[in-house]
Amino acid sequence: MSIGALIALLDHASVLVFALTGALVASRAQLDLVGFVFLATLTGIGGGTLRDLVLGRAPVFWVERPELLLLTAGAAAAVFLTAHLLESRYRAILWLDTFALAVAVPAGVGVALEAGVGPVVTVLMGVMTGTFGGLMRDVVGNEMPLVLKQRELYVTAAFGGAVAALLLLTLGSPRGWALIGGGAVVLLLRAGSMVFGWRLPVYKARPPRR
Repeated sequence: MSIGALIALLDHASVLVFALTGALVASRAQLDLVGFVFLATLTGIGGGTLRDLVLGRAPVFWVERPELLLLTAGAAAAVFLTAHLLESRYRAILWLDTFALAVAVPAGVGVALEAGVGPVVTVLMGVMTGTFGGLMRDVVGNEMPLVLKQRELYVTAAFGGAVAALLLLTLGSPRGWALIGGGAVVLLLRAGSMVFGWRLPVYKARPPRR
C-alpha cells in the first residue's frame, strides 16, 4: 500500500469513528436526525479541516473526497437507530474516541510529512487532527471536553504518538510503519490512562509566600 493510500485510509477511518462519537453525543442531547448528522459531520471532519487550512491545502480533504460526508451521514443514521441498545453511551464514546484518536493522529502526521513541513509543525498537525474534532463535538454538544478532563491523558497521548512516529522515521523505519507505530503509542497511552489510571501530575495551588 502506498503512503498516499494509507493516509487516505487513516483519514476515512478517523472520520467514521469520530462521526460515531458525534452521533452518540447527539443521542445524549436527544437531538433530531438533522442534529445527529450535523454533530457527526462536525466531529468527523473538524480536525482534518483545520489541519488542511493551516497547511494551505486546497481543496480540503473532504471537498476532494465528498464521499466522506456520506460516511458521516450514514454513521449518524446508524447511531440514531441503534443508540438506545447501548448500555452506556458515554463509555462507548470514550472508547470510540480513543480508537479515532489513534488513527487521526498518524493521519495528521502523514499529511504534514507529505506537505514537507518541519518536525514541530508535523507534531502539531498530528495533535490538531486528533483533538479538534472531538473538542468541537463536546463544546457544541454541551459535554465536558475530553481534552480537558482532569487527570486523563488525551492531548498528551496525541503528542506522544506524533513524536513516536517521527522518532521511528528518524531511526529508519519506513513511513507507513512509523505512522502505524505512532498510532499504536496513542492507543496505548490513552487506553492505559482510562484503564490503569496513567496520568501526569496536576498543578496544586500553594498558599502565597510572604
